[in-house]
Amino acid sequence: MQKVLKQLAGCAALTVMSMTVAPAHAADKVELIYSDTVPEGDIRTTILRKEFGECLGDGFDFKSYHGATLFKQGTELTAMQRGNLDMGNLSIFDFYNQVPHTAILGVAYLYKDYDHFRRVWSSGVLDELMAEIEDKAKVKVLSNPYIGTRHVNVKGDKDIQVPADLDGVKLRMPGGEGWQFVGEALGANPTPLAFTEVYTALQTGAIDGQDNPLPTDKSMKFYEVTDQIVLTGHLMSNNPFTISMSKWNSLDADQQAKVQECAVNFQSAMDNNTLENESQLVDFFKEEGLKVYEPNKDAFRTHVLDYYKNSKYSENWPEGLLDKINAL
Repeated sequence: MQKVLKQLAGCAALTVMSMTVAPAHAADKVELIYSDTVPEGDIRTTILRKEFGECLGDGFDFKSYHGATLFKQGTELTAMQRGNLDMGNLSIFDFYNQVPHTAILGVAYLYKDYDHFRRVWSSGVLDELMAEIEDKAKVKVLSNPYIGTRHVNVKGDKDIQVPADLDGVKLRMPGGEGWQFVGEALGANPTPLAFTEVYTALQTGAIDGQDNPLPTDKSMKFYEVTDQIVLTGHLMSNNPFTISMSKWNSLDADQQAKVQECAVNFQSAMDNNTLENESQLVDFFKEEGLKVYEPNKDAFRTHVLDYYKNSKYSENWPEGLLDKINAL
């Protein structure tokens, strides 16, 4: 009997040991909580989880929340600064109040094309600005996946060739002063609205149009409730893929290197997917019955850049940075 009791005691001890060891092992994993407005079923979500999440490996526990279910669009930066969120898909305009110099990165027609955009970001000319974001906004930009060039997508059959043709058009723009200014610079009547509400607002006529890259127009099915896409090409969308500095500083050197590696991996995969989609989507939208055409882009570019230069936003541009960008 005593032998049996000893065996049972031994088993109990092993059980207790296993219960204590397992959580300790799990605690070694780095938890990363990420928030995004992109829907759960969007291809960008799939690419994120595969090319970033799976890339991290067993040392990390990456949890991504989509469709603005964890934090509403525009509130992610504050959540990261308060320690309530580790990572986020931000907009460059989210930084403006704390880092006014970032206003230059939201300028429409800043980049000539995708190749120029990538040259700028890999050249080092933005290093001081990225350091300022870390210092003042308390987040680190790990990469900036290209999600497409933004175009104007509207209802009705009005031919839009120059900015004056957008006069009176209620054009949905994301919330925030910087985004609203882009809408004004294009010549429209900007209307702030959450991304998740755009389809219904177009359907009901609460807004006349919206601006997004072609892949987004398809994934969100905006083409179902609009009539034309005007290829203004005014902004190269590249939402900063960020991590809070508090989380970043809690990682050791190897962990930081892994996170950075996977962030670049995610960027490359997103770039390739976006470029491939963009090359095919004009034909897709035409087949869906939309009118797709290019307006007088020189007229738009001149109007928009003059609008910026005569605004308070140009006052915050780092001295000489625009010339450096144009020279690349």
